[in-house]
Amino acid sequence: MLKKAILVFIGLCGAWFGYTFYQMLGKSFPEWITLFGENDAVRGGLVFATLGAILFMFIGSMSYPIVFNKLQAIVVSFSKMPMNELTAGAAGLTGGLLLALLLYPSLAWLGKAGQMIEVGITLICGYMGLRVGMEKKEELATLWTSGRWGRAELSDERMLEEHKILDTSVIIDGRIADICKTGFIEGTIVIPEFVLEELQHIADSSDLLKRNRGRRGLDILNKIQKELAIKVLIYEGDFEEISEVDSKLVKLAKVLKGKVVTNDYNLNKVCELQGVSVLNINDLANAVKPVVLPGEEIMVQVIKDGKEHGQGVAYLDDGTMIVVEGGREYIGSLMEVLVTSVLQTSAGRMIFAKPKLLEKAQ
Repeated sequence: MLKKAILVFIGLCGAWFGYTFYQMLGKSFPEWITLFGENDAVRGGLVFATLGAILFMFIGSMSYPIVFNKLQAIVVSFSKMPMNELTAGAAGLTGGLLLALLLYPSLAWLGKAGQMIEVGITLICGYMGLRVGMEKKEELATLWTSGRWGRAELSDERMLEEHKILDTSVIIDGRIADICKTGFIEGTIVIPEFVLEELQHIADSSDLLKRNRGRRGLDILNKIQKELAIKVLIYEGDFEEISEVDSKLVKLAKVLKGKVVTNDYNLNKVCELQGVSVLNINDLANAVKPVVLPGEEIMVQVIKDGKEHGQGVAYLDDGTMIVVEGGREYIGSLMEVLVTSVLQTSAGRMIFAKPKLLEKAQ
């Protein structure tokens, strides 16, 4: 149906072209009119209109598959482009065309030559605007994703802290959903598309453990997006010049002026080195653990030997590791220990203790 409609339109254009061509010939060569009889310009116009319609429809039917396939390929390529790139390119092109329009009055004194120059200026300004818009897509994306427009009542500090960007590890970990549910994280949760691709790759892995971790991460995202009353933004942009996902997260945090949410110790350090704000889930978990101070007595069960000679290792209910000096020979036993020191890092909390009261497990 679409093809027939296009061919009919092309035929009408051909008929108009044929009739116009006949009129032009009649003015330049009046003897042409006599070919179709004295004072019978209508018949000649109809003949030329028919010939033009037939010619255009023939050419259109021959070139339709090629032109249609080219147009379809262009549409597909545009549909695969991220929305921020399309918007940035359209904004740049519009700006370039408006600039060319402002230059037109200054060329009026050139007459016909000015009209030719106007065409060139339009093409040049449009292309330059398109290129500038594509190059500045990250900066432009900041304007319409950071919520600055129409929200002047918010302070600059509040807007800069609005976006919380999730990395792959914290999504797979799963605790982020419970934290969002409690309301401790405010603003917009940003899930980059390249993180989703990494999760999908992990979920499709041949390794059973990796596959389960990837699927768990996807389930957590569905829970955050559908069940929790928090704004979620899927960032479709990418940084093709950067290959590492962690580096892309750091770059995105700089573009959106947001914070990276992670439990990856190495990513935490990279963010700190590059001046990017980071929220470490492990730091939060350690902060809400029961406080254990040197000198306190606690009851633990040694379950394995430590790295150093004679050491034993036990764990609290929240998973905190306790290194017991001289506790290796009491593996499997309950013992009361005296806390000597506590080591706190982003990787976790470690407690050092020494035996005080021993009691063999029954």
